[in-house]
Amino acid sequence: MQLSHMTWQQVETCLKKGAAVMVPVGSTEQHGPMGRIGTDTICAEAVALAAAEICGAIVAPPLAYTPAPFNTAFPGTVSMPEDLFQAHATAVFRGLMAQGFRGVYVVNGHGANIRPLENVARDLAPSPICIRSWWEPTEVNRMRKTLYGDWEGMHATPSEIAITQALLGTLPAGEAALPPKSLSADYIRAHAGDRHGPPDAHRAEFPDGRVGSHSALANPVDGARLLESAARGIAVEFAEFLNRVR
Repeated sequence: MQLSHMTWQQVETCLKKGAAVMVPVGSTEQHGPMGRIGTDTICAEAVALAAAEICGAIVAPPLAYTPAPFNTAFPGTVSMPEDLFQAHATAVFRGLMAQGFRGVYVVNGHGANIRPLENVARDLAPSPICIRSWWEPTEVNRMRKTLYGDWEGMHATPSEIAITQALLGTLPAGEAALPPKSLSADYIRAHAGDRHGPPDAHRAEFPDGRVGSHSALANPVDGARLLESAARGIAVEFAEFLNRVR
């Protein structure tokens, strides 16, 4: 169920039974030559909605403007300063729980969101907030590694591009038809959580926007499988979360 499609009476009925809420959190940033700017938000919301169909959850509207300063040299990227994003997420989560939701389960789609979301969870403690990126459940993470190996990379990943293809169709590969520069294990460790450099330097290092990710390996058939797998994993974890907070 989508919160924005419900009436207040429907929500009140769910709250009386003891409900938690899913909140998808994405970004508005470039995703290479064949990736949509809303990729992170599209994936997070799609996984949340598919999971909700399985476990009967309520899904709040997504938070789509989040920190992505390293990508602002690419047209279309809108980066929310981290402190403002953190304050906004805090207000949204606090507001949902003030309405009577027992907890907030974040379905995340963007690495740079993790640190500020963890800060929000700490600041709102002991209110229960769970932060889970859609690619983390064991089954879907294994599938990503099996399908793409090291070419999953860090940004404009074939897994996320595949999910958007399953939902919205395929865009021409363009420059992404060729493999990107591969990344070392040291680089991946040093830049985990989207800890990338200044915008101009980042674009100079990764001129087509991909960061070690061979987006052209994506296809909509695998995207549908990835979406289904992620939704199953998130649904199971959400049900466990709900049982803890009731």
